[in-house]
Amino acid sequence: MSIIKEFLRYSRQTILPEIGDEGQEKLKKAKVLVIGAGGLGCPILQYIATAGIGFIGIMDFDTIEIHNLHRQILYTESEIGQQKAIVAQNIVLKLNPLIQAKAITEKLTIENAAQIIEQYDVVVDGSDNFTTRYLVNDTCVTLKKPLVYGSILKFEGQIAVFNHNGSKNLRDLFPEMPDPKYVPNCSVNGVLGTLPGIIGTMMAHETLKLILKLPTLKNELVLFNTWDYNFTKLNF
Repeated sequence: MSIIKEFLRYSRQTILPEIGDEGQEKLKKAKVLVIGAGGLGCPILQYIATAGIGFIGIMDFDTIEIHNLHRQILYTESEIGQQKAIVAQNIVLKLNPLIQAKAITEKLTIENAAQIIEQYDVVVDGSDNFTTRYLVNDTCVTLKKPLVYGSILKFEGQIAVFNHNGSKNLRDLFPEMPDPKYVPNCSVNGVLGTLPGIIGTMMAHETLKLILKLPTLKNELVLFNTWDYNFTKLNF
């Protein structure tokens, strides 16, 4: 019965010659860690879950607040105060009961990063601060794990794939972490609610392509300004 369900559920993507049953099996066997279940994490989780990623780790230590709801579309007012990772896990399993998901409610630190990240094949960074981004990047480099990276602010987002098949990493693009005091963020500068949906979906798309061994970004940073639909790809 499960095989029939899988066939029916995924038929619109397995019919693609670039994917097929073999590609779907790759997705089923993959273990993906999504760091951050916020604006970027919500669409990432939805799309990799419904595509059939076999095991998804959801890491976020934060709780749901009312100001999250305009862009963090997994959550509702009735869940304010609850742990994002746990709520996201429950929703992901409702979206696709054929997969497994694990909520990780602790904060990523130097002490636990390697132990957690080493359990996964691919890491997707939807965090919202440079301290976490650099810790994720450096740990992935040490453990030789591919990393899908994205960030958002106001009307503009960026996305890259790091440390995959010999490609460069975040420090090759930005060698040193900027001083947090001088870095703009959504809490102060704002973000239009649809932007994380756009960039998060692009990140999910790259994650799936990476697992399927389809062409992905390599030593390229994509900048997408949705104000005027200016799409720029920078080589580094």
